[in-house]
Amino acid sequence: MYKINLLQENFFLKSIWMTCFILTTFIVYGQSVTNNDLRISVSAEAPNWTYEIGQEAVFNIQVYRGQELADDVEVSYTIGLEKMLPTEKGKLRLKGGKGTVKGMLSEAGFLRCAVSMDVDGTRYRGLATAGFAPEAIQPTQQLPDDFWEFWNKAKAEAAQIPMDATLTLMPERGTENVDVYQVSFQHYEKGARLYGILAKPKKAGKYPAVLSVPGAGIRPYAGIVDLAEQDVVTLQIGIHGVPVTYDATLYDDLRNGALKNYQFFNLDDRDKYYYKRVYLGCVRAVDYLSSLDEVDNEKMLVWGGSQGGALAIITAALDDRIKGLAAAYPALCDLTGYLQGRAGGWPHMFNESNAAFMVKEEKIKVSAYYDVVNFARYVKVPGLYSWGFNDETCPPTSYYAAYNMIPAVKEISLDPERGHKTSDEQNRKVRAWLLEKLGK
Repeated sequence: MYKINLLQENFFLKSIWMTCFILTTFIVYGQSVTNNDLRISVSAEAPNWTYEIGQEAVFNIQVYRGQELADDVEVSYTIGLEKMLPTEKGKLRLKGGKGTVKGMLSEAGFLRCAVSMDVDGTRYRGLATAGFAPEAIQPTQQLPDDFWEFWNKAKAEAAQIPMDATLTLMPERGTENVDVYQVSFQHYEKGARLYGILAKPKKAGKYPAVLSVPGAGIRPYAGIVDLAEQDVVTLQIGIHGVPVTYDATLYDDLRNGALKNYQFFNLDDRDKYYYKRVYLGCVRAVDYLSSLDEVDNEKMLVWGGSQGGALAIITAALDDRIKGLAAAYPALCDLTGYLQGRAGGWPHMFNESNAAFMVKEEKIKVSAYYDVVNFARYVKVPGLYSWGFNDETCPPTSYYAAYNMIPAVKEISLDPERGHKTSDEQNRKVRAWLLEKLGK
């Protein structure tokens, strides 16, 4: 997974020319991949890249050298369901640098066209993903009869653990108006701690709050200070029970050592699966925010992307103190999709490469208690959901399977050509939405 930042993307460029070049690539050519002066652009012809079931999708292919179309080049292409083996492949010679291929789906889902060419030992690639009636996609995951019995019991047991919160002021991260702290508190079981960065206005008052839940991986956190500058209490948490202010090399060691593939740990036991402590930790983070004198308990939101998008939906379903959520390309959605011949959500535990050791009856059964699809059914608060169709990490089939189950007021911020990242426009929309819901 990639590191997520929903509010800003930083580009460190050496010249104004390179700035204009990269912006042009992102805005005009979407998911095209640039290397030197050659790039491949692929796009679906329909508005928002969306078709009706049985309608023929047209994929437009263009190859550029610099800003000019490359004449008389040959590309290879594949067409098929995202994350699955292609159903069609071939070669296409582009006269004037342009060509088209077509495809169709007879049921709701996503059809991906990937185009590549090899030049002087370098592979160039572009892709486009067409949605066919995406809001008709239904989940493959099953809802356990005792789903809420399990989670209500888990929450009740975790609530008995004393919070034992500690605060450490970080004056170097504060501003004239905002104090910043590393915070930790017990959760899940005695001795287990969750760490995060709390940012809150210095002046006395009652403020709305935002809980920021993390994307996958292990890393330090800086806190959400800019929102705190607008009179919002923010808490950005890690999920792995280690402080979030150490040097990055420690997190690299954990990522490649003790916590490598944590998303698979103990999947055959619903009481010991790694994400049980994670989901309950998110609820404890709400407990902590709610305990602060500065926080208005009627104005608490949760926000995250990828794994954090999943945790935002899950936290809103588990805790009715959360009044709204913003989720980008959520992971952990419809995990069993691969067992039904279509893409499942990250971490792709049941795909072909993992099947030999993961496709076991007990693991499949346990996954149902942790799948975003089954939490989505119970979301009661308004939400803003941001994504694109070219996501190769969290397939759109998987997150639409969850999104379509949400009964609450919901809104999509769609940028079809986006992969596993949000556009500047989507970032601005998320920020404006959060502030609006908080009365700012």
